[in-house]
Amino acid sequence: MTRILVVDDEPQMLKALQIDLRARSYTVDTAPDGRRALLEALRNPPDAVILDLGLPQIDGHHVIRALRAWSEVPIIILSGRSGTDEKVAAFDAGADDYVTKPFAMNELLARLRAALRRPSAEAPSHLEVRFGEWTVDLSDAEIRRRDGGDESVQLTPTEWRILNVMLRHPGKLVTSQEILRQVWGQGHEKKTNYLRVYFAGLRRKLESNPATPRHLQTEPGMGYRFVP
Repeated sequence: MTRILVVDDEPQMLKALQIDLRARSYTVDTAPDGRRALLEALRNPPDAVILDLGLPQIDGHHVIRALRAWSEVPIIILSGRSGTDEKVAAFDAGADDYVTKPFAMNELLARLRAALRRPSAEAPSHLEVRFGEWTVDLSDAEIRRRDGGDESVQLTPTEWRILNVMLRHPGKLVTSQEILRQVWGQGHEKKTNYLRVYFAGLRRKLESNPATPRHLQTEPGMGYRFVP
């Protein structure tokens, strides 16, 4: 069944959308804020996202950019913000469509069907990367030992988004500014201290010798490089 992630901080809106979509045979996951939306998208990757912009924790624009760091899932904005600037900013961040509240359910459903019909640019749909002791399954957000052992690695949502960016560009320098833009959004390009903290955590979890990393390498003054 087609899985839809609905993100809105109004409980009545969440419930109404959940009922209407389930009545049309969609599987529906919900989230009341941006942080839980990203967690849910990693745990159960949706086929489409219906997203409000005015969210607690992480606002809708940042949710779009974070999703776009690893997914081409169709994103339909459903928001009471009707200004042209808001719409342009949402499309620039990576949204596919924009519906203004109050709205007609039939219109939203028609736009959802249209978004689901569009061919996905996401490739490959199932991506596994092997390096060091680990197999990283980006589609299922799972890390397993290559030797078949029971040990696994648990990453935070932000660590997953950073790792997604790096593993999709093997052998290439990815600038700090590009990682920051893809993971946190515009306006964060100078906050390189974020990356130092998160890369240190990733190395502790994934490198056999975190002090001398083999796979998640730093290019001083420029960015980072994933070496398979």
